[in-house]
Amino acid sequence: MYKLSPSDFAFLYEECKLCYCLKIKHGIYQPSMPMPGVFSAINTRLQGSLIGKNLKVLSENLPEGEVISQEGWVESIPVPETSLYIKGKYDLLAKNHDGTSTLVDLKISQAAEDKIEKYKTQLAAYKFALENPIAGEPIKIARLGLLLFYPDTVSFEGGVAKFNFPPKWLEVPINESNFLSFIKDIDKLLSGPMPEEGKTCKWCQYRHVGENLVHDQKK
Repeated sequence: MYKLSPSDFAFLYEECKLCYCLKIKHGIYQPSMPMPGVFSAINTRLQGSLIGKNLKVLSENLPEGEVISQEGWVESIPVPETSLYIKGKYDLLAKNHDGTSTLVDLKISQAAEDKIEKYKTQLAAYKFALENPIAGEPIKIARLGLLLFYPDTVSFEGGVAKFNFPPKWLEVPINESNFLSFIKDIDKLLSGPMPEEGKTCKWCQYRHVGENLVHDQKK
């Protein structure tokens, strides 16, 4: 069984299938720089301030739902017809009036429609894990969405810089059959031979530069 992290779908999986397989199958991670502390601080404060509040407190353009959980870990049963399971940490979970829930992924980023396509499998994976947990009661997810914040203005009052972060909601359509097809593609990838490296993968290019330098020194 292989563990899949939903956060890998939007970037690592799309950028380089070889690096993705090295991580999932062999535990070899791309070197990475930590996220600047200011972004983590903004993200944590935004999320934490929403617990117990209706999403409409932020904006009338957001859906109804009381935020009941922040940064929750989830782990799923095996995805049907695969040797894979989902494990990761979602951002926000909101309870709807009918007993279902809305799953929210919070981003500090400019709003653009292409982000729906980019992050739809990540949200679908969390949905699957919440509805098919390895332990605990399943949670029915009725809506998926991206909640985006990006500063557009700043004012200075009483010695304090106040940034304006207007929220933007992007509804992510639910398509379970597409998600299962996507996971089966990953299962096929992981069960086969190691793929070729991504043509634009900077880490693979970096590795080759080092290899060439060592090779030249040995001549």
